[in-house]
Amino acid sequence: MITSHMNGYVQETSGQAKSHRERAVDCPGEESSLVKSPHSSAHMERIQHYQEELRKRREEDSRGKHDIDPNASLRLKKLSQNPKVGIDNPTFEGKEKATKDKCSLDPVAEVAELLQALKWAQYCLTDAQSQQDVELIMQLLSKEDFRNAYTIFNSVSQQMTCPTSPLTAQAEDLCQEVQKILQSSQQREGLELKALLTNPHLQAHDGVAGQEIEEDLLQYLGETVKLVRLEKARDTPLGATVRNDMDSVLVSRVVKGGAAERSGLLSEGDEILEINGISIRGKHVNEVHDLLQQMQGTLTFLLIPSSQIKPAAHRQTVMHVRAYFDYDPSDDPFVPCRELGLSFQKGDILHVISQDDPNWWQAYRDGDEDNQPLAGLVPGKSFQQQRETLKKTITDSKSREQQGKLWYAKKNKKQRKKSMSPLSRNTDYDDILTYEEMSLYHQPANRKRPVALIGPTNSGHDELRRRLLSIEPEKFAVAVPYTTRNSRIHERNGREYHFVSRPAFDTDLAAGKFIESGEYEKNLYGTSTDSVRHIINSGRICLLCLHTRSLQILRSSNLKPYVIFIAPPSQERLRTLLATEGKTPKPEDLKEVIEKAREMEHEFGHFFDATIVNMDPEQAFHELRRLIDKLDTEPQWVPTSWLC
Repeated sequence: MITSHMNGYVQETSGQAKSHRERAVDCPGEESSLVKSPHSSAHMERIQHYQEELRKRREEDSRGKHDIDPNASLRLKKLSQNPKVGIDNPTFEGKEKATKDKCSLDPVAEVAELLQALKWAQYCLTDAQSQQDVELIMQLLSKEDFRNAYTIFNSVSQQMTCPTSPLTAQAEDLCQEVQKILQSSQQREGLELKALLTNPHLQAHDGVAGQEIEEDLLQYLGETVKLVRLEKARDTPLGATVRNDMDSVLVSRVVKGGAAERSGLLSEGDEILEINGISIRGKHVNEVHDLLQQMQGTLTFLLIPSSQIKPAAHRQTVMHVRAYFDYDPSDDPFVPCRELGLSFQKGDILHVISQDDPNWWQAYRDGDEDNQPLAGLVPGKSFQQQRETLKKTITDSKSREQQGKLWYAKKNKKQRKKSMSPLSRNTDYDDILTYEEMSLYHQPANRKRPVALIGPTNSGHDELRRRLLSIEPEKFAVAVPYTTRNSRIHERNGREYHFVSRPAFDTDLAAGKFIESGEYEKNLYGTSTDSVRHIINSGRICLLCLHTRSLQILRSSNLKPYVIFIAPPSQERLRTLLATEGKTPKPEDLKEVIEKAREMEHEFGHFFDATIVNMDPEQAFHELRRLIDKLDTEPQWVPTSWLC
């Protein structure tokens, strides 16, 4: 499936290098040649005929409103002077009251009823802690501030839940007309009304409502035509992409954060016939882009609504993920709209706000929300996994071809069959790192996260750990390792080592209790999760210096480690630092340290929470202290699976 999907993209991009499937209608992009298509004359005549009928209908409606002159007769004049005539019919008073009662609730009575229910629950509870919790809730409900806030909430909820309809579609024009009348008014009521109408909050509310007030569905020649009016500000893009389908221009995507998404009046698949009276059918998407770039203020769209069934509106849940790969949309031939592509680097946090298109999510990069009015397009997880699988399959195939036919011919039938089906080994997409869902976590004051220092030999990570332990032994500690060797005279069990038998060590190792382990001179050594947990429970910070292969085990535990990579400086600077310690490494040894650090960062960099380049030991130590102190003051992103 993915192959045919990609081939479709490749065929389009190879035909025209600067043309894409979709075009953002009001995002700046590269200049491209405009491709003009012949207009459909029959369709244009139909639209012009429709416009003429619509104009005539509006003129008739306008004339009809002024046919009756209240001063035309004495009877009408008296009726206009005394609008309240007759008496109220008591028959309908009960019905009207019942209708109002459906949308009105007594918040005081509700709170009193809730208090009674809590008292009964408190009476039924047996443990003291639950009774204390209920007592705290009852104290909150009894406060006047809470009652006032609940009354306001109740009033707002009534307005949102009770069916209402707009009184007028020309609120802004009416407001301006009333303000002109009130300019010369000196009456108290007039001055108060003028102050209300010029209030910025009222103007902001009216401006937002103006984006959504007009959506007319009309029938013409048996086909539904929709008129939509939107307000497009200079600092707020429209937020939609369009694509060509023969002579038609269709709305391809509605982007989060734009005026189109906020209004809810444009839908994917809608065909755009006109914008502000300008015919769109037959135009190329680049022409539509240039046209909308020049337009501001009120935009009136003439649309043929999409025949697709619009899914029920639901609240989008924001998903926070950490990216485990670099992405540049300018190098991606498959991105549907290059102008909206969002670039990011491995380790960046992305806030995914829409997964409606499983192949292309809409997201913001963490920290750029204020500078990024529209959401950007990023590859969906499954799409990226399939793409990486395909890339790996092609790479493996080329590698096998380079090994020569002679080597292939020597293999037995079973090996040959296994090598001919690479996809069977790569269908486990979970092994391909793309994104990991993250959540914010603030460590408790009495349960500090263990800090793991990772780095190649001679990078300085072990020296930094020793310095922390010597300066603040009451704050930092190391996990006491386990061993199968016999204790020495000066050693005490549980202080230098935990001395255990080999069968007991093997049992704990099989149970996954060791973060890392190894054998030295026929004795086993290991760092246990129980030792780390003992330090955490004591309120101190456990410092670990681990091999990178131990990170996966450490992360799969419930210890919530904070991993800092200590990277070596340049080769020349590293030689100078080691010389101050009395070491004289060979050039090839220095080069090996640099290469090992690059290898560790490439293979395990997605596990690192922070990186310190050890250019100067003093500066590196202060940076390490700053990162550790920040764990107490700022929440950090951790895998969501840690908090489940």
